[in-house]
Amino acid sequence: MSVKQTKDIKRRQFLQKMQQASLAAMAASVSTTPFISSCAPRRAATADAVILLWMAGGMCHTETFDPKTFTPFDKGMESKRVISTFPSIPTALDGVSFSKGLENIADVIDKGTLIRSYRAADLGHILHTRHQYHWHTAYEPPQSVQPPHIGAWIAKELGPKNPVIPPFIDIGQRFTVGEAEELKAFHSAGFLGSEFGPFIIPEPDKGLESVSPPKGMDLKRFESRNKLYRDLVSKSPMGKEGSHYQQESLVRSLEGAYALLKSPEAQAFDLSREPKEIYDVYNTGRFGLGCLQARRLVEEGARFISVTTEYVPFFGWDTHENGHTRLIDMKAQIDRPIAQLIKDLEERGLLDRTLVILASEFSRDMLVEGRPGLTVKDQVQVPDNIDNIKQYGMHRHFTDGCSLLMWGGGIKKGFVHGVTADERPFKAITEPVKIDQIHQTIYHALGIPPETNYEIEQRPFYTTPDGHGTVINEILA
Repeated sequence: MSVKQTKDIKRRQFLQKMQQASLAAMAASVSTTPFISSCAPRRAATADAVILLWMAGGMCHTETFDPKTFTPFDKGMESKRVISTFPSIPTALDGVSFSKGLENIADVIDKGTLIRSYRAADLGHILHTRHQYHWHTAYEPPQSVQPPHIGAWIAKELGPKNPVIPPFIDIGQRFTVGEAEELKAFHSAGFLGSEFGPFIIPEPDKGLESVSPPKGMDLKRFESRNKLYRDLVSKSPMGKEGSHYQQESLVRSLEGAYALLKSPEAQAFDLSREPKEIYDVYNTGRFGLGCLQARRLVEEGARFISVTTEYVPFFGWDTHENGHTRLIDMKAQIDRPIAQLIKDLEERGLLDRTLVILASEFSRDMLVEGRPGLTVKDQVQVPDNIDNIKQYGMHRHFTDGCSLLMWGGGIKKGFVHGVTADERPFKAITEPVKIDQIHQTIYHALGIPPETNYEIEQRPFYTTPDGHGTVINEILA
């Protein structure tokens, strides 16, 4: 067999694998066409775009945006004495404090709303990817039909602001580390079709590579490969790997990626074009540069952008040990770039029409796993007495009180919603908020009616379960 023949076989095998993977994704989403079962009129929107700043891994509220009594480290101290391991700092709002290390975000909270009473769901047991799935879709896993990510709903209902910029972009999460398959489960458009799924940028400083041909492949060769791939998808057998709708949706997603590749807007993904003094403010690492990428993409017409600190088990906000020292680093990663993002959006006249959300799947506590009165298996062994700094900090998963911040897009300025208890357990004691309310409030700001649904498997599928999500009117301007 000649070298050329061998290369041809390998090329065909590669293309077949690409086709199989894409069609398997279509089949996994749904094998039927979604039919509109509600054509509710659009309401007046206060936002055109959304940026979700995702604190993956469980951000502790008492160590960030809802500090309690500061208890400094003292070798041999009782673990039950540990409440907040950082002192409080003042914010731009009178009487409202944040935790030390968040000085820059504290200076811009007067431009938005602080929710202190978000309650994560009881999903039977505490698992990060289950709760992240629930947060991003509003549906509890597992589901017989893959529910769309909130970004996919927005992409479908509103379409692109700029036809060459993907309406749903996900920045910062790699799928080669940790619980990759579990993360992929909710990074999906589900039954809505591939064209509304996330355009994924794992490394924000390499965003331009995401819209460029593979290294060593010129544009003409790329065009030929792209055409061949579209042909393979469109000629796949029916009833086995997805409906005509899903196949056509995948082809449209490929065409959209190709249009972006050839457009001048592709330069929005090139962070090297940013002035050095601004780049340096954002450059606290991958998350900070993701915030810069988000700002540039909103300027070019992106609809929904998620920027994540990335979920990798036992890293980032997933503080099963070294809770205090780990949070020093995490705060340094997020504080400056988030504040600069808010300032930049306001300066450019974009904040009023861009809804920015900072959130996490749940909170943490030194002693309580889950919520009071609910028996949940402890995942972290906490000693009665703390002998070293690794044991100092918040290690257990706490779902009964979490902080969430929102700016722009019709949200009140300088407002605080909800209160948590000052003594353990630090749970929400007024105005509790659930995830379907968060979703419906976002849809409301974007002008998407609450009764929006599609008929899937002969039943209506709503943006929130059974369409029961309600708007949090108290936080709207």
